Amino acid sequence: MSEVRKGQAPAKLERAEFHLRFTRNFADPRFDKLRDEVAKLEEVAWQDFNDSRKAPVTEPAGPGYADPGYELSVEWKAAAARLQAAEQRQKDPATPSRVLLICGAARNDGTCPGEMSKTWRMLKLAEAALASEGIGTDILDLSRLTSEFELRIHPCKGCVSTAMPLCHWPCSCYPNHSLGQVNDWMNEIYEKWVSAHGVIIFTPVYWYQAPSVLKLMIDRLVCADGGNPDPTSTHGKKPEEAKALELAGWPYPKHLAGRAYGLVVHGDVAGVESLRRNLSDWLDWMELIDAGAQARLDRYLGYYEPYATSHDTMDKDEALQEEVRNAAHAVARAVRMLRSGALTRPDKGLRSPRPK
Repeated sequence: MSEVRKGQAPAKLERAEFHLRFTRNFADPRFDKLRDEVAKLEEVAWQDFNDSRKAPVTEPAGPGYADPGYELSVEWKAAAARLQAAEQRQKDPATPSRVLLICGAARNDGTCPGEMSKTWRMLKLAEAALASEGIGTDILDLSRLTSEFELRIHPCKGCVSTAMPLCHWPCSCYPNHSLGQVNDWMNEIYEKWVSAHGVIIFTPVYWYQAPSVLKLMIDRLVCADGGNPDPTSTHGKKPEEAKALELAGWPYPKHLAGRAYGLVVHGDVAGVESLRRNLSDWLDWMELIDAGAQARLDRYLGYYEPYATSHDTMDKDEALQEEVRNAAHAVARAVRMLRSGALTRPDKGLRSPRPK
């Protein structure tokens, strides 16, 4: 048995520091008339923090789980049930085809920048192209993280690096009520991915890398690649049990395999090719199927030109606009071929000697 290493985590907050952090949420003078009520809420929050009360409402897992009597969060159970239902709909040949369009830019006109992103405009071009093909779409605009109240994607905690079975599908790390880690968007996002027959990611380059809003989602999708659908098998987050399960032989299930994908990556100076490759490699690893070279697009828009005129540059770049439409058309074709059985991964069924 591999030893569980300890000693990094900091001590719990002292009461005074907890008070400072809690009350910053109520700094607005409009809360002054409610200070007594805020203090009462703080006391309850302090008790929950001290008790590590992560999931305050639980119920027995029930039939189908390794330990049916183990108490699971009702929030996690509800999310898992939605994913199971979405998977059934997605695999039903009678259901209409759907493509998930993801806007990976952090900019929109409802927050500090005051202007929509070019990424959003590209997404809308693809949406229209897919509609012309009779393909339904769902839109995931990750810029909402910067402009909506209490909407969050909390960071991945890296459970998989302790042992793959400790990483639950869907993620069970959140919500964590004792730490105030709530309003996590990922359960809705997981459902969108599971429901899709194809996915197209549209993203700019931020400092040679994916925007933070996109990277947050990518990291939290690690549970879709090998994640454990049964938290009772590890009795929540018991690292010793998870290590034993993995070492006994873990299947590393690919929960999103077989969906088509496309990419539209754009930038203004550098980094488009490396980011497009990174995203392609990630999606390939999860065993999604690329829709061809024209569906994996990387382009510069307004190369070394002022930011202030970048939307005007896009207006003039009709070739780029058509390339974005072509990426959508390619994904539409791939979805139809996959659903009819005319397209499969050539390496499907081959057993990897290095599963992970």
